[in-house]
Amino acid sequence: MTLCDRLAGLTLSVEGYTLSGLERTTPAGWTRKSTVVTLRGGGHEGQGEDVTYQPEDHEPFQAAGSVHDLSGRWTLAEFSQRLDGLPLFASPPLDPKSTLYRRWAFESAALDLALRQAGTSLAAFVGREPQPLTYVVSLGLGSPPSLAPLEGLWASYPDARLKLDADLDWTDELVAQLAGTGKVDCVDLKGQYTKGPFRGTDPDGALYQRVAEAFPEAWLEDPGWTPETKAALAEHLQRVTYDAPICSLSDLEQVWPRPQAVNIKPSRFGRVLELFRAYAWCEANGVVMYGGGQFELGVGRSQIQLLASLFHPTSANDVAPSGFNLPELASDLPASPLRVENQVGFR
Repeated sequence: MTLCDRLAGLTLSVEGYTLSGLERTTPAGWTRKSTVVTLRGGGHEGQGEDVTYQPEDHEPFQAAGSVHDLSGRWTLAEFSQRLDGLPLFASPPLDPKSTLYRRWAFESAALDLALRQAGTSLAAFVGREPQPLTYVVSLGLGSPPSLAPLEGLWASYPDARLKLDADLDWTDELVAQLAGTGKVDCVDLKGQYTKGPFRGTDPDGALYQRVAEAFPEAWLEDPGWTPETKAALAEHLQRVTYDAPICSLSDLEQVWPRPQAVNIKPSRFGRVLELFRAYAWCEANGVVMYGGGQFELGVGRSQIQLLASLFHPTSANDVAPSGFNLPELASDLPASPLRVENQVGFR
C-alpha cells in the first residue's frame, strides 16, 4: 500500500467548522488577509489556512460562516470528494487559483483533524522524522534596487541566504555585488505570472542571460519563454525550475524543459492527495524539491515548514519564519536551519 493509499483511507469525524480572519500589513505596504478553517469533531480541532490573495474574496466567505454541511464520518478521500460538490466561493473568485487555495484550507484542516483523532503526528504517519529545515529569505531590493535591504538583513542574520526576483532595473554593478555575496540560491524570473499582483518583468533575453551567467549555481525559476529567452537559457536548462504553473502532478509531467528541481507550494495543489502524489513522483524521478510560501499568516506557515522538513529539508526552501515578512525585522527570529517540532496532527 502506497503512502497516498494510506492517506486516502485515513478517517475523520466532523461535527462542524468555523472560520476566522487574519490580517497583516506586508513590508511592501499592502494588506494581507487570510482565513483559518477550523474543523471540529470528537473533542478535537483541525486547522487549515486559505491563502487566497484578494481581500474581496475573504470578506464574504468569513461573513457567510459555516454554510456547508461537512458533518459525518469520512475517509480523507471521501471528504475530498464531498468538497467537489460544494460551492466554496459564492461567486467566481477574482483569481481562478483561489479555488485551490480555499480547498487546501479545508483539506489540510481535515488532515490535521484526522491525525489528531488518531493520536498521531504527520511525521509518524509518513514514517519520517522532521529534519532541520534550511530556508532562504525572499526580500525586495527597493526602488531603485540596492544592497541596502540585504545589508539590514545581514546585520541581524549574517548567514541568511536568498531568493530574489530579477528586475530590469538591476544594474551591472548591482548584479556584480549580488553575485559577490555568494548567497543567492534562487532567482525568480517571474515570467510565468502573466497577470495579477505578482506579475513580474516581461520575458527579456538579455536579463535572463545576465542572471544565468552571474549566478552559475542558482536555480532559475519561472522563465517566460520566447525565442529570445530560449536562446539566452539554452546552456542553462538544467537549472530551470517552475513554481507558478505547478498545480498538479499532470503539470509536473508536462512542463518543458522537464525540471530537475521544482518549487512545491502545497496550497497550490488544493488536494492533499494530489500533493503527496507529486512528492512521490519527484522522489521517483530524482527531481529536487524546495518549498514555497504564500504569505501565510497562521497555521499554514507551520504546516508548509513541517512538510518541507519531512520531504526536502536541505533545499532552498522559501518558507522562512513569518517574521521575515513583517515591515520591521525582528532580531530574534530562529536562524536557518530551523528546528521543526514534531506534534500530534498536521502542525
